Amino acid sequence: MWKVNEIFHSLQGEGYNTGTASVFIRLSGCNLRCDFCDTRHDEGTMMSLPEIVEQVMHYPKAPLIVLTGGEPSLWIDEDFVAGLKAMTGKRIAIETNGTCPLPQGIDWVTLSPKTDIGNSGDTPVVLTSCDELKVVYLGQDLAQYDNITATHRYLQPCWTEDPEKRKHNLQVTVQAVMEHPQWRLSLQTHRILGIK
Repeated sequence: MWKVNEIFHSLQGEGYNTGTASVFIRLSGCNLRCDFCDTRHDEGTMMSLPEIVEQVMHYPKAPLIVLTGGEPSLWIDEDFVAGLKAMTGKRIAIETNGTCPLPQGIDWVTLSPKTDIGNSGDTPVVLTSCDELKVVYLGQDLAQYDNITATHRYLQPCWTEDPEKRKHNLQVTVQAVMEHPQWRLSLQTHRILGIK
């Protein structure tokens, strides 16, 4: 059984797969508590894999499942990933803070480490490779990510409800990308479009 915060159909709003129709499985709970997190960690429904698959298959045309949270790597294993793929026929992506090892079988790994931001404390990032490295940027030293092998690197300005802080975060991130062109800008397009 897995504690599921929500399952919904939308467009991937961030990173390499921006604009891709996806089914999001948001799992409850995280080993970090970042101030900007959009998950209500105390809410959720215990669901079996067949119940999760039933909800996912309400959206048969979406080619991608995105496991997100919270921190989905706390709850999933190889059997879960293999079962989800076999029963849905969809590709599986994960958005992870990288503090836990990942099971085999995931098709796309988005690593979004929360070092130097949020409430990561002493929890180290253990993943050293990913498909995309997506850093929520607040001016932290980018050299700390040099040891991570990533096909794609993105800096994403930290979203805040305060318009002035949001504008500042965007300006700082744009400047960082211009100074470090191995990184690309990622925007939370779902927020810009007003979709989930």
